[in-house]
Amino acid sequence: MVKEKGKSIFFCQECGYESVKWMGQCPACKAWNSFVEEPALRGRKGSAAAKGTGKNDTGIKSAPVVLNEISMEEKLRIRTRIGELDRVLGGGIVPGSLTLVGGDPGIGKSTLLLQMCRNLSADGQSVLYISGEESLQQIKMRAQRIGAFTDALRLYCETNLTDIETVIGQERPGIVIVDSIQTMFSEDVGAAPGSVSQVRESTAVLLRLAKGLGVSVFIVGHVTKEGTVAGPRVLEHMVDTVLYFEGDRHASYRILRGVKNRFGSTNEIGVFEMRQEGLAEVKNPSEFMLSGRPRNASGSVVTCSVEGTRPILTEIQALVCQSNFGIPRRQTAGTDFNRVNLLMAVLEKRLGMQIGGCDAYVNIAGGIRIVEPAIDLGIVTAIISSFRNRPVPEGVVVFGEVGLSGEVRAVSMAETRVREAAKLGFSACILPKVCLESLPQISGIRLMGVGSVGDLPPL
Repeated sequence: MVKEKGKSIFFCQECGYESVKWMGQCPACKAWNSFVEEPALRGRKGSAAAKGTGKNDTGIKSAPVVLNEISMEEKLRIRTRIGELDRVLGGGIVPGSLTLVGGDPGIGKSTLLLQMCRNLSADGQSVLYISGEESLQQIKMRAQRIGAFTDALRLYCETNLTDIETVIGQERPGIVIVDSIQTMFSEDVGAAPGSVSQVRESTAVLLRLAKGLGVSVFIVGHVTKEGTVAGPRVLEHMVDTVLYFEGDRHASYRILRGVKNRFGSTNEIGVFEMRQEGLAEVKNPSEFMLSGRPRNASGSVVTCSVEGTRPILTEIQALVCQSNFGIPRRQTAGTDFNRVNLLMAVLEKRLGMQIGGCDAYVNIAGGIRIVEPAIDLGIVTAIISSFRNRPVPEGVVVFGEVGLSGEVRAVSMAETRVREAAKLGFSACILPKVCLESLPQISGIRLMGVGSVGDLPPL
């Protein structure tokens, strides 16, 4: 792609829609003020990026294949020896895949990928780490904190895609890390690095390399203030897997979440703890999230949510007090604000609790964010406990979805949630009555089924 002299075009930063004039709202994705002006591009014949895997005898790069003749032998995944990362990837790295890793600055993206490179190089995998942001000395300083590396890991500091494409073609590594995609540029594109055109073209080149050479490519992406990867939204559609690294940079834990995965589930999460020597896996997130929980305190309830196939016990804290102003203040951290307002309206209507003039603050302890409806009953219990200033008995776990009529609805994987609570030493569990009927007897924990919020044990 090269620039047409004297011409420019407008791109939508959200979806990549092109227009010859500026528009306030994108007609494709309906985003406002998302158009940016960049030089117009046209195709260039015989570009190096377009020359993929070679041609056959007829001069055609590929030919149609009969569906029934396609082999179903799955390529073996490459294990990273980081269990939490393998879980989110669906069991390991798929050869020839393109993975996008996004996250806030300083959250630990480069550290996690460098630890992955260390393990892969130790297993004999050829790894090429391409950095467009840091020098070789800066990467060396981070590597010294992580541990010893083998000679199978090569470092390359470059931002020119033409040179990067040549090096990858010569080295033929098994794994390539590109940090970051916003710093890469192609000489065939006249726009500045990080622009819509450059990011889209850079990703397209790396995609062709991954599929053509069978190289597994990881690209790091910056995020915007809304938490999405900077650049056109089409970037996420081009890659095979999209991972987001979340968490408060001032806290010790980190969560790796998959939002797109062509080779596995998008419901899995990986939990890490940031330490001096790098990121450490958290094998038992429930125990980690409940550490430091107060005893015999009103408004504190333990609930159980499920992320993918993993149950996680977390603490819900609520503080309800009389408002000193005409309009009560409501605030949430870690859960949906509108959902909390809805549940408070249910309590006022179905239980007759006079909380309409009260300030209410609801917090998911530990900084984790949960929007699963299964924590509704836990939020309700925490609000009642704080309003009446009566602590929830020790050793009790609460979960269930609450409807507008005050009914407690069934949730998925109830048995898995109960067993996780029993494993951590909880003695009682309050859950939907409809789930209780299908549960087997679980030793060490007493089950109490409730059909509505009015059936909750008195606090």
